[in-house]
Amino acid sequence: MSNSLSVPEALASLNEDNSSIAGEQFLRFQLTSDTTALLPLLQLTEVLTIPNGQIVPIAHMPLCVMGVYNWRGDILWMVDLAQLVGLTPWYQQNLNPSVYRTIVLSVPGHETTSSNPKDQTLGLVINRVEDIELCNQELIQSPPSSSVNPKLAPFLQGYWPKANGEILVVLNGDAIMAGVRK
Repeated sequence: MSNSLSVPEALASLNEDNSSIAGEQFLRFQLTSDTTALLPLLQLTEVLTIPNGQIVPIAHMPLCVMGVYNWRGDILWMVDLAQLVGLTPWYQQNLNPSVYRTIVLSVPGHETTSSNPKDQTLGLVINRVEDIELCNQELIQSPPSSSVNPKLAPFLQGYWPKANGEILVVLNGDAIMAGVRK
């Protein structure tokens, strides 16, 4: 069984003083020990801690696909997000090998056979969940093409330079979903 934190619970824990700040909410997490990233909170369903052995490997899949997990009675494909975007794979990082930190990405489905398309979900195994950030979309900058890892570029929405000098990678959930389908 996994421990989980649903997104509405995470929202309830936000400091009330932040409610007057204009901006979109993003989940802040570590892809690797030196890469911090953001994904829009609206594209996330849940944060999971999955015990080792609960992800079932599937043969003949890309290296970034770790396998499947039984999530709420549905099959959830599990992907090593760092490996997908060209960074150090999860298994090569110095992490707790007994659990997988996972965020559940959910993007609207585009099924044409149904009048009520189902959202597409994907489990993204990451290094560590950190916090929720409020970011004004206008402050997200396009990355300079010369300094971006070519494998990371298709998944980037941009970079957010914070006032304290920290630079955060802003990922695009739709691009992640499309990248896994290839």
